[in-house]
Amino acid sequence: MDILVSNDDGILAPGLALLADVCQSVGRVTVIAPDREQSGTSHSLTMHRPLRPARRPDGSFQVDGTPTDCVLLALGTLMPDRPSFVFSGVNHGPNMGEDVLYSGTVAAAMEGVTLGVPSVAISFAGPASDLETLHSYRDLLTRLVQRIVKVGDFPPETLLNVNLPPCGAAAVKGIKVTSLGSRYFSESLTRMKDPWGREIYWIGGGSIHWTGGAETDHFAVAEGYISITPLHMDLTNYNLLETVRGWSLEG
Repeated sequence: MDILVSNDDGILAPGLALLADVCQSVGRVTVIAPDREQSGTSHSLTMHRPLRPARRPDGSFQVDGTPTDCVLLALGTLMPDRPSFVFSGVNHGPNMGEDVLYSGTVAAAMEGVTLGVPSVAISFAGPASDLETLHSYRDLLTRLVQRIVKVGDFPPETLLNVNLPPCGAAAVKGIKVTSLGSRYFSESLTRMKDPWGREIYWIGGGSIHWTGGAETDHFAVAEGYISITPLHMDLTNYNLLETVRGWSLEG
């Protein structure tokens, strides 16, 4: 079995190395990842300049582009055989709720699904600096990956979004299949001046507020569970089709 491993934290991210090692328990692993951090790039493609994949001494590839670029190049040219699965991560930081719309980690898995390959995004909800806790998940992740690849008929147009709680693996209470919660940021724009006195804005920081019940991803992770959310690529709101037709917008 051939496995593609990618991420959005970059080729040198410890979470990427951990996931690649874990995936070696189920097949032949090829690592193709951005040459630098690409967090928040979502499902973007590099279309206005050429891409230059470079093979590293360990056989992996680094790409001067987005996570989506990496998966597209992997399946289009860099991997001699089509992978059976795409695994993306382990991301340093959670990807829950609306995060999935911005996340490069989730986008790499989305690109795999778009190209017809079963895909999984994995994120660690703890701080990027807590490598000891992240690495405590090695055995648990190995078992989880082994179970996932044994799924016979992986649902089409669907990816699994996995979030590991910030506690160590020994404290994990179990696994919950969840829906997406919802979060919003307050005070996330910081206004300041550059050295020449021009007004600039920095996006990030602020306070995060979550909503959603006990079956949502953020609630499960906060309670010490691993959250697994199946995400569907079809964003159509089917319940509203007839309602919108009733608006007679077609003229």
